Amino acid sequence: MRLLSLALVSTLALSGGFQKAASANVETSALPQVEVPALSEKTMQDVTRELSLDTYEGRAPGSIGEEKTVSHLISKFKAAGLEPGNHGSWTQDVPLIEITAKNVSTLNIADRNGKAMSFAYGSEYVIGSYRETPKTVINQSDIVFVGHGIVAPERGWNDYAGVDVKGKTVVVMVNDPDFENEGLDGSFGGKAMTYYGRWTYKYEEAARQGAAAVLIIHDTAPAAYGWNVVNSSWTGTQFLAQSKDDGKSQTQANGWIQKSVAKDIFAAAGQDLEKQMAAAKQKGFKAVPLSLTASLSFENDIARKASKNVIGVMKGTKRPDEYVLYTAHWDHLGRCTAAADGDDICNGAVDNATGTAALVALAEGYAKAGAPNRSVVFLAVTAEESGLLGSKFYAENPVFPLSQTVGGVNMDAFSMSGPAKNLTVIGKGKSQLDAYLEAAAKSEGRTPEMEPTPEKGFYYRSDHFSFAKLGVPMVYFEGGDDLVTGGKAAAKAAADDYEMNRYHAPSDEYDEKWDWSGVMSDLKLYYRVGRMLAMTDAWPNWNEGDEFRAVRDKSRNGK
Repeated sequence: MRLLSLALVSTLALSGGFQKAASANVETSALPQVEVPALSEKTMQDVTRELSLDTYEGRAPGSIGEEKTVSHLISKFKAAGLEPGNHGSWTQDVPLIEITAKNVSTLNIADRNGKAMSFAYGSEYVIGSYRETPKTVINQSDIVFVGHGIVAPERGWNDYAGVDVKGKTVVVMVNDPDFENEGLDGSFGGKAMTYYGRWTYKYEEAARQGAAAVLIIHDTAPAAYGWNVVNSSWTGTQFLAQSKDDGKSQTQANGWIQKSVAKDIFAAAGQDLEKQMAAAKQKGFKAVPLSLTASLSFENDIARKASKNVIGVMKGTKRPDEYVLYTAHWDHLGRCTAAADGDDICNGAVDNATGTAALVALAEGYAKAGAPNRSVVFLAVTAEESGLLGSKFYAENPVFPLSQTVGGVNMDAFSMSGPAKNLTVIGKGKSQLDAYLEAAAKSEGRTPEMEPTPEKGFYYRSDHFSFAKLGVPMVYFEGGDDLVTGGKAAAKAAADDYEMNRYHAPSDEYDEKWDWSGVMSDLKLYYRVGRMLAMTDAWPNWNEGDEFRAVRDKSRNGK
């Protein structure tokens, strides 16, 4: 989602918090009843294990790992009885730019008296470019603190008001101004992150303002992950969508700085970081020139590549021209920052070999049950880790018309913590698909609940968003936070352990000792919801007032 346009941002109004309305106009009793065939735990294990092997080198787009992944998925889709989903082909080319920064300098900060300090690449700051240029040089660029870096006229908010940042380096805060609110009330939806809070938006807006460079202040709680994740994600090869202007409309350099680095920079400017961050949470905040300059440089290895989405389809028996989507991303980070033992392969076993394996297991399940009324599309997308690029490309260049796509189910990283009493719905209350999920959960004796941490912005961080913003109702849920064994305390401990020790790290590896019982319980729900959609003749919509409702209505009306 690196290139979401200003027009689209305005159209979406960048959700101020999720709707609490029920899924109106959908009677649970009228929903089709479906039986779940035997879903193969062995398939889940075998595919996850295979895609997590070191020989796949972390499944980076454009790598030998991609070749092996695509080949493996095609063979599994064939064996499951699917048909090629792209006019006789199993794949859809996704044009990408591969940029690898090298020979990165320190970040050098100087005041007007020539006093300078520097910060190390990787441990203290990270940097990259969205421009196709062999070398990036930021030389003595004036630094301006622009708060959260948000321009939201519909909310009466403009962090860039009264300041010209053309050619300058802007320092911005992650998340949005009311991140610390307890509830969902506030200018930006309270604790529930809006798209204005995502790092992708910060870079997009800075580019629109003409900034030369952007440095986001990393803070673990509002970012939703530690510096280790930033370091591993930003110091290797980056992938971008190809653009008509070779990225010239983007800033020259985009990066992150540790909060401790920001404190030192602000102190050198005679400013208190905490006081300025507190001021930036208030409407009417004015940008603060820091009377310092930033200098940095790096070279870029650039290659144009065509990565691939993998598409299989099971044709419907009664309404084959109406489509239900299952999506999961097959990619991961490839080679990344090495762990202490020297392991530099981010295998991505949980994230997202598990979700990719689920596509195969579900396809096998559909084959056992027989084709449903509507066609079912199994879409394994590329470059999710680079900004949802594969799903974005498909959504903007669909093989099957979005106006004829009923809805879909997204799967991203299954929990290995065991079965849960509940399930966590990302964006609960947004669409009428909630009714389908509620019925499916009831059949399995589980309760759908709103995500406990809406401030982390998960709704904008997985592939369902690429389809949602173009109007297709998508449901995205995960194993719950109330485990059958150990309750919420055990679930939180497991989630914290994964986020701190394995997420986007070489340690996200396949473990033969994993407990798959919770995974298989979740897989049944994914099957039920998709199958129900494929067996009904209804067209569930976004709830009234949701930011995606108007887009869907226009699409369905042929506009």
